[in-house]
Amino acid sequence: MSELQNAMASLIAVFHKYSGKEGDPLTLTRGEVKELLKAEMGDIFGKSSDKAQLDKIFNDLDANSDGTVDFQEYITLVACITMLCNEFFTKK
Repeated sequence: MSELQNAMASLIAVFHKYSGKEGDPLTLTRGEVKELLKAEMGDIFGKSSDKAQLDKIFNDLDANSDGTVDFQEYITLVACITMLCNEFFTKK
């Protein structure tokens, strides 16, 4: 597989590593999002256990307000963070 295909496969694998632990295998619950953020993005989000901060992140991710984060909402988060990182590292 190409480098891009590997990256895509990794994004899919990470989503499914956490989804379904507490219910629907196609969505992330609040607890699953918390676990994913801490384990996979701890360097970016910090090791925060601040419930209010985690609730805000979850609510921002849950664009359709259904109480879960689906794959599209998860990919939107990853894409936004990737764009911010790119901007940070390409500033001169």
